[in-house]
Amino acid sequence: MKSQFTITSIVWLLLFCLVNHDTAGAQTVKDTLYHFQSNGNPIITHKFTADPAAMVENDTLWLYTGHDFEGGQKGYKLKDWCVFSTVDMKNWIEYPVPLKLSDFKWDKSGGAYAGQTIKRNGKYYWYISTNGSGIGVAVADRPQGPFKDALGKQLLTNADCFASTHSWTCIDPSVFIDDDGQAWLFWGNGVCYYAKLKENMIEIDGAIKKIDFDGLKFEEAPWIHKRKGKYYLSYATSFPEKIAYAMADHIEGPYQYKGILNEIAGNSNTNHQAIIDFKGKSYFIYHNGAIQRNGTSYSRSVCIDLLAYNRDGSIKKIVMTSDGVKIQEKKK
Repeated sequence: MKSQFTITSIVWLLLFCLVNHDTAGAQTVKDTLYHFQSNGNPIITHKFTADPAAMVENDTLWLYTGHDFEGGQKGYKLKDWCVFSTVDMKNWIEYPVPLKLSDFKWDKSGGAYAGQTIKRNGKYYWYISTNGSGIGVAVADRPQGPFKDALGKQLLTNADCFASTHSWTCIDPSVFIDDDGQAWLFWGNGVCYYAKLKENMIEIDGAIKKIDFDGLKFEEAPWIHKRKGKYYLSYATSFPEKIAYAMADHIEGPYQYKGILNEIAGNSNTNHQAIIDFKGKSYFIYHNGAIQRNGTSYSRSVCIDLLAYNRDGSIKKIVMTSDGVKIQEKKK
């Protein structure tokens, strides 16, 4: 009898611990969601964010950013990435840290540089770059992650950047899936590279090429989007950086330079943009150094302003504002 009671007690104790462990885990995840409202630009003021990329799924805009760890910095200090979501451009949710530089065991750089996330075949692929080690890809089952290294090695390294000599050339990946289902990856610093991706999204398909056209002056931060059959390549130009853009009838060009989209953003030497449509409006997402007192070129902040097109398809120059964008009401 004593032995039976002991075994029964142990079984119940294990079940109790298991149930309470699951409940505690769920509660922890819930508690680490941070709800906040944007009150103009910058939209995030409780931490320093940079290098924004965005995607839209159903009625939600997902924002992926880098994370400058401190205010008043005099150099880059980025160890992880952030993810946020909104359904109305006013009320935001920040999720637990979805991806850290330490998740990529191959990295030797110590710098969590820019990236972009896209959905394919029910998975979310986050292409990231580091300060000199190359471009990697992480994968998750949910847009908020957590993400894990999909390859265990770099997708691209400086050796793939055939027209460059400096160590930070293999950065700033931007991914785009065309209407025919073909996925493309653009990246680079000093030279704009691009290549096809295989269906599995973790392998380069074919030759690596580069974009050249009159007036390019490419610095970094390529972003591809498509509208009414036209391809738009926007990118950071010169230094301190402004954002310029070009247009083409085909994704591989030839591209025609169209001019500057926005001027130097606040007190930030760098800029990095995402262009996205959400609930009937177009948005230009970028960073500056505008958090009061502690904002710098190395302590940056993500902002959002409206983007508009001319009748000929060209883009009107961005008006950077402190007011930001208004709340988006749900469509009935």
